[in-house]
Amino acid sequence: MSAVRPAPRSSLPAVCAGLVVAGLALSAWHAYDPTTWLLETVWALVGLPVILLTWRRFPLTGLLCCLLACHALVLALGGHYTYARVPLGDWARDAFGLERNPYDRFGHLMQGFVPAILVRELLSRTSPLRGSRWLAPLTVCACLAFSAVFEMFEWAAAVIGGQAADAFLATQGDVWDTQWDMFCALIGATVSVLLLGRLHDRQLSALAPSATYGDGASTTVFRTSTARTT
Repeated sequence: MSAVRPAPRSSLPAVCAGLVVAGLALSAWHAYDPTTWLLETVWALVGLPVILLTWRRFPLTGLLCCLLACHALVLALGGHYTYARVPLGDWARDAFGLERNPYDRFGHLMQGFVPAILVRELLSRTSPLRGSRWLAPLTVCACLAFSAVFEMFEWAAAVIGGQAADAFLATQGDVWDTQWDMFCALIGATVSVLLLGRLHDRQLSALAPSATYGDGASTTVFRTSTARTT
């Protein structure tokens, strides 16, 4: 006779959420420019509550939790100093003889690297694309599209704010900054899919099917397994 016992709950999501909250609080303290801080961190400020509110219905894989937390901390650091003034970027510029603070480039790499796993997870769990050869290219295309939308958001900020938006734009005098930003996001998304795809698939496989939906479609939504049979 089999007994059903609750599966152990991971503390990883709570740890990630705590780190994000602490990081955002610290970055807001004496931020270089409060408006720039808000513009840079708004994705984390909105995203964290959304994840918490939908967690019971749509929990995320541990890999995605860690990546989102790391991305939020990158945003928090950039928001505190502005991307052109992050001390770590200044050190890299001087150490490697670069022409500009490279933290903005790193931020846009992360803008592709992390959302790639988010998009991949959403498509795998809410569409028939899981296991399809189209999953990887569509994931990368979605990340590039998001990067382009973000650049238009920066464009709108520049039109509305004028010189006051310079700290947010962090172009550092580069006329090709927009193109470089999107290219970095493209590289980040591509590397993420190639490097983390198999690990992500293993974590997705640990999620159990919970429901089907649609007009007879075989699309499956996955959730974290809450029980195991012994």
